[in-house]
Amino acid sequence: MLGRDKICAVVAASGAPSMRRQLRQALRQTRAVELRLDWLSDDAEIARFLKQLKPARPRPHLIATCRRREAGGRYRGTVAQQLVHLAEAIRAGCSWYDLDIETIRKCPPELLEVLLGEGRQLASAHFFRRMRADLPRVAAELRRGRPDAIKIAARCDSLADAVKLLRFARTQRNVIAVPMGEVALPARFLALREKNGFAYAPVESATAPGQISLEEMYGVYRAKGFNKKTRVYGVIGDPIGHSLSPAMQNAGFAARRINAVYLPFLVRDLKDFLDAAGPLGIRGFSVTLPHKERIVDLLDDCDPLAARIGAVNTVVARGGGKLYGYNTDYVGVLRALERRMPLRGSRVLIVGAGGVARAVAFALAQAGSSVCVCARRPAKAKSLARALEGEAVPWSELRRQFFDAIVNATPVGMHPHVQESPLDARELNCRLVFDTIYRPRVTRLLQLAARRGIDTVSGVEMFVAQGTAQWEIWTGARAPVDAMRRAVLSALAREEKRSGTKQTPKGKRAKR
Repeated sequence: MLGRDKICAVVAASGAPSMRRQLRQALRQTRAVELRLDWLSDDAEIARFLKQLKPARPRPHLIATCRRREAGGRYRGTVAQQLVHLAEAIRAGCSWYDLDIETIRKCPPELLEVLLGEGRQLASAHFFRRMRADLPRVAAELRRGRPDAIKIAARCDSLADAVKLLRFARTQRNVIAVPMGEVALPARFLALREKNGFAYAPVESATAPGQISLEEMYGVYRAKGFNKKTRVYGVIGDPIGHSLSPAMQNAGFAARRINAVYLPFLVRDLKDFLDAAGPLGIRGFSVTLPHKERIVDLLDDCDPLAARIGAVNTVVARGGGKLYGYNTDYVGVLRALERRMPLRGSRVLIVGAGGVARAVAFALAQAGSSVCVCARRPAKAKSLARALEGEAVPWSELRRQFFDAIVNATPVGMHPHVQESPLDARELNCRLVFDTIYRPRVTRLLQLAARRGIDTVSGVEMFVAQGTAQWEIWTGARAPVDAMRRAVLSALAREEKRSGTKQTPKGKRAKR
């Protein structure tokens, strides 16, 4: 629609100075920019911003948007005032204006031609509550005024809805499809592979649900280079926003100059994701909580070791869309611990009995360790211990027993619940504590261990090891381990800097 620019930066702020600063920042990355005039505090601030708008050279593609509250925007004025601001924006240098369907219904085409005839019209419809079933009817209504292009943005609570919206746009001319919502976030990226692909990315403030910042679009995901040949991978989980897998895996693709992208998928319904994997062209994906055990029965086949563990964290799409599962958590555990302690003959306590715990337990048992299991659900702990000829240890016994190492394989203490610990200090009777959680890098559990003089291992080591093993399974190439580790450590350092501390706050032991 806007030449070669498929990523449109969104500039939105309450004050004119902030809008100008964001605009300058946006133009360093893209020549397509949406100016959200409706975010400015009042009519005077809109006029102030437009008066000082001086488009750079070469002239960028600026889209003026002044969406009223009725249409999901912030502008409180009348339709007449809205049109006046859009006309002023065209005169100030904007080449496009976004006109919502609610305003189009109230304005004769002749009036729009008189006021806004010098600009190009993007007729838009936004559905913030749910996906519309009658997309052809919506498109037909938007086309009545003969706009230069149309946009349909709809909340998609499933990937099936997102696929439907993208498929519809693929069959139309000059249609921009914008899937909204957390579940549909990856579809925003994948839309860029289409001929009419277009995506909005805020410079600072998100203006619609499921948006990714301009910085991440270009930096983490390298979205500018998306095309039909871009290979798609991802990570599925619930929640998923905390994951640093995209930073790590995309750094690997960048280092090896591979045309591929790795995206985060918020998955609450496994069947919805698996049904969409083929249409979205997903070649492989990571699996995290809570799906590692549940997904095993939904795959076409599984690596014997993963089947024995009963949990999968890596899936490859093979010929005919067949899905094959692996478990690289196993590799991550061994690489994280074997350099820190002799595993054969050691007595190791695993806290937890879920998918991660099973991978840890099988890895340690295979390495010759004596495995003990303690979990909130004693029955699951006994079942896992029995499968390994290990020992189930009741929580009440922890203060009276000693272990060579204790491994936390639960999500307790994971961001954002950084104040929690699965164990208290008096239960840490061991030489080494390993927390499989990597965010934060120094968990509350590791802090308690360090204060007692106990050696610690961060989950970062396991995370990088299992992630690089996944990368190699998908690509068949040797992973750029150093680049991938640097990406993870840099992301964690930025997070620590934002929080103003390198240590997590004092916390409490989690309820059992």
